[in-house]
Amino acid sequence: MATKKTSEERVPTGIPNFDKLIEGGFQRESINLIAGGAGSGKTIFAIQYLINGIEKYNEPGMYITFEERKNKLYKDMLEFGWDLAKYEKEGKFVFLNYKPAQVKRVLVEGGGVIETIITESKIKRLVIDSISSFILLYTEELSKKQAALQLFELISKWGLTALITSQDEVPHEGTIIAALEFEVDGIILVYHVKKKAARIRAIEILKMRGTRHSEATIQCEITSEGIRVNPEEFVIF
Repeated sequence: MATKKTSEERVPTGIPNFDKLIEGGFQRESINLIAGGAGSGKTIFAIQYLINGIEKYNEPGMYITFEERKNKLYKDMLEFGWDLAKYEKEGKFVFLNYKPAQVKRVLVEGGGVIETIITESKIKRLVIDSISSFILLYTEELSKKQAALQLFELISKWGLTALITSQDEVPHEGTIIAALEFEVDGIILVYHVKKKAARIRAIEILKMRGTRHSEATIQCEITSEGIRVNPEEFVIF
């Protein structure tokens, strides 16, 4: 699905060395998928995207999760110096813990409470963590795509630049990536794989619509300040 963009303006993630891989950032009002296995850094990447939006670009963010507990997430993110509770009190960060079925109801209502919060808080960046639980509500491929299209149409209507996580490790038939690959504007893959005696973290831009992007698999690391991409370090699995 080609989301409606008012311009080719870029929305920087602020993640060190990542934006140079995608011409400066996501396209404004685009919908991007980040996929990887457990422990690959998807949630850290997503929260870092929101935090940088708040701290560096004055763009309030919303985090919708089906899995993360609020207290645990807030505590875990303090390890990177990200005080989500502080930004929540300031009205710059919104945390919503929804059951997948509740989001299904939001689609029927055409936005509901979420839309009200987005308008009142002037939300510009959205993270949904993760889409996997929501898509599993639907058994048929056509139903999955139709539900995703409804959700993406709402995100586009709200004028948000979205990052959606998925539990897929590799793209192949039957995965969330395969179901949504033609609907999203960008697909980012993150890896945490064992190579000989050590595990290596890496990132790959599988797709980024309207963007000249890196096609290499590039090493990254999780530091005390979040994810950092090392663009000169290529990874071969």
